[in-house]
Amino acid sequence: MWNVEEFTESAGITVEELSAYVAESQRGEAPVLRRTPPRELADRLGLRELIVKGGMTPASYRGFLRAFLAESTRLHHPAFLAHQTASPDFPAALADLVHGAINNPMNIYEMGASAATVEFEVLRWMLDKVGFPAGGGVLTHGGSLANLTAMLAARARVAPEAWEEGVPGDLVILASPSAHYSISRAVSILGLGQRAVVPLETDELGRIDPARLPDVSGKRVMALVAAACATGTGLYDDLRAIGEWCREREVWFHVDGAHGASALLSDRHAHLLDGIGLADSVIWDAHKMLRTSALSAAVLVRRESDLDAAFKQEASYLFYGDQGFDQIARTVECTKAELGLKVFMNLAWRGERGLGDYVASRYDTAHRFWELARERPGFTVPYEPESNIVCFRHGDGDQVAIRERLMRDGTFYLTSTELAGVRHLRITVMAPATDDATLTALLDEIEAVSG
Repeated sequence: MWNVEEFTESAGITVEELSAYVAESQRGEAPVLRRTPPRELADRLGLRELIVKGGMTPASYRGFLRAFLAESTRLHHPAFLAHQTASPDFPAALADLVHGAINNPMNIYEMGASAATVEFEVLRWMLDKVGFPAGGGVLTHGGSLANLTAMLAARARVAPEAWEEGVPGDLVILASPSAHYSISRAVSILGLGQRAVVPLETDELGRIDPARLPDVSGKRVMALVAAACATGTGLYDDLRAIGEWCREREVWFHVDGAHGASALLSDRHAHLLDGIGLADSVIWDAHKMLRTSALSAAVLVRRESDLDAAFKQEASYLFYGDQGFDQIARTVECTKAELGLKVFMNLAWRGERGLGDYVASRYDTAHRFWELARERPGFTVPYEPESNIVCFRHGDGDQVAIRERLMRDGTFYLTSTELAGVRHLRITVMAPATDDATLTALLDEIEAVSG
């Protein structure tokens, strides 16, 4: 039986400790990350004994949670400048709590009518934003599954026999070398093999060059994949030029908008996605710039029937009777969390304008970093940022070593990538607390550790 009193007390403790943790993180009063070795950390948290013996109480839970949070990576921290993972807003956290308690796996409508209905409306809103008024969609657990699902829909359009007869050997996918690794992974999962990926010509920054798109006569093209925006650089492909090329040749046009599609909510940045309505499929992650906790990613298609064709399955214990509102036939997942609730809660609290202002502010802060860095001797910033991602170098030394020195004591957390074969440092501005003072401190610290 659920102990309501114990849950109420423990939930109160959770809210108190999390509130203190987020506030401390936003003020930058603790290291942005810790990297205690797993064995040492397991001993510190008492994991083995708790696993075997149990016995946690609300009182001991507070101590455990406090220690657990102290060792976590603080995504609300102003110095969190690493991965494209949201600094989640509190309404999404409330949705996680609700789902954790009621656990409605709403891929089957009768198992969660309210959660499914919320997802329908969230998808309707997203479809409208990308310009698919007659389209269809589904939410999945992450962008990798979303890209895989979109590729399944593309395969069903080009080779409908593949589900029953296997994948034809002549299918190819056109993608730039900088496409997210989940595209390459999806190609092999689908049984095409890496030989099926035809690398597209790009400019020096990795953007697809529409003037050098290949001759596809004689090829059976399953899809062309464009980035909005690229994971490594945050730069957008020219969606309109690429989309028009695909339309002329009847090539399935897929836009990986996992990170950058949220710019549609910013009046000043929506132009970066000009032409997205020409796509056949789009993915859009809410757990990046829509500030939901992980995971919640949308698969959106211009023709709803294409998504319905992606999967063909039989299971007498699931597929029978009236399934008009079930989403299970559109996803890899059978059991699926109430993903739409997280998106809805952030929208319900902040509205389109509030989320758009957040996107714009993070893009603006990244642009400010570009301005500050290029004014300092020793820093090289190879392009003006279009999003909240910036690549740069300091000096000619080992950039990975610079990153490691910054992370050693948890002062700053940033990542690294290669651009035109050269290793660069990379920041992704996600936390609302990141400001000019943070950026200046980062530049100062890089100069100090490089000296």
